[in-house]
Amino acid sequence: MPLNVPIILTWLRIAMIPMVVGLFYLPDTWMSVPVRDTLAAAAFVVAALTDWFDGWLARRWNQTSAFGAFLDPVADKLMVCAALLVLLDLGRVDDFIALIIIGREITISALREWMAQIGASASVAVHRLGKFKTAAQMIAIPCLLYYRPVYGVSAHIVGMVLIVIAAILTVWSMCYYLQRAWPAIREKSQ
Repeated sequence: MPLNVPIILTWLRIAMIPMVVGLFYLPDTWMSVPVRDTLAAAAFVVAALTDWFDGWLARRWNQTSAFGAFLDPVADKLMVCAALLVLLDLGRVDDFIALIIIGREITISALREWMAQIGASASVAVHRLGKFKTAAQMIAIPCLLYYRPVYGVSAHIVGMVLIVIAAILTVWSMCYYLQRAWPAIREKSQ
């Protein structure tokens, strides 16, 4: 396993997941709900920024690797799914939205793995639809974790609008990837 700054940042992102989730299991006497929500939202933002930064560093320093290409999306999916489960438990995100996003992550991960095995991974390479979906999620989730107004703007409302947009982009991008993979799927299943 190669060890470089981009991979260390990816591991840091994975290590932050229990911290974000754990904040919601601390007794209420340890900290107030606003402090807890602020810390969780801030930790999620830091983790999301490491996602952008590790990719940028890997390309800039020419430290890309097969392991990093595998670990980075796994870290992203773990982070998003863990946060969605916390938000579900808090009643801050709809069950259907969480199911759409988590289901898509599992489906596309499995599709990419299978396409790589049959040598057709280029047909399910990351597309800008997926990037827009990720951006909407990465802004929506901390808004929903924070859940209070920021400079008079409701983080809750902004988060709800963006998570709905993320869910729509989730379905759209999943259909796009499945359509791109369909010829290889049809050929290999006959």
